[in-house]
Amino acid sequence: MYPKEIVVPMKEELTDNGFTELVTPTEVEAQLAKQGTTLVMINSVCGCAAGSARPGVLMAVANSTVKPDFLTTSFAGYDIEAVNKLRQHFLPYPPSSPSIALFKNGELVHFVERHQIERKSPQMIANHLISVFEEHCRQLV
Repeated sequence: MYPKEIVVPMKEELTDNGFTELVTPTEVEAQLAKQGTTLVMINSVCGCAAGSARPGVLMAVANSTVKPDFLTTSFAGYDIEAVNKLRQHFLPYPPSSPSIALFKNGELVHFVERHQIERKSPQMIANHLISVFEEHCRQLV
């Protein structure tokens, strides 16, 4: 498990911007049982999380006219049990961190793996996610 001092600022980059943490398997199951769309960002200490994934997700949420109903995050290597539970819901995709998942009414409808994040700019990730939101999330009124 990573030290708290390292992880907390990386978590706060998302939680300070409206993301709710999923830190237990029970929280994961309760969230995925909700009707609507849930974005899950599997956060990580790696450079592509800091340089591309987190900024890209935040940019997408800030700039999209349609957004997921729920913004959530869990931290690989720290929220271990929650991430393991989420990864069960990500099947058939292999474990990947960072990664970004979109669920609709508890069903996985889109998944972005680490290899799709690496060497991509935050803007490229944001543009991709905005198109995913437009396809799967309801229009804001």
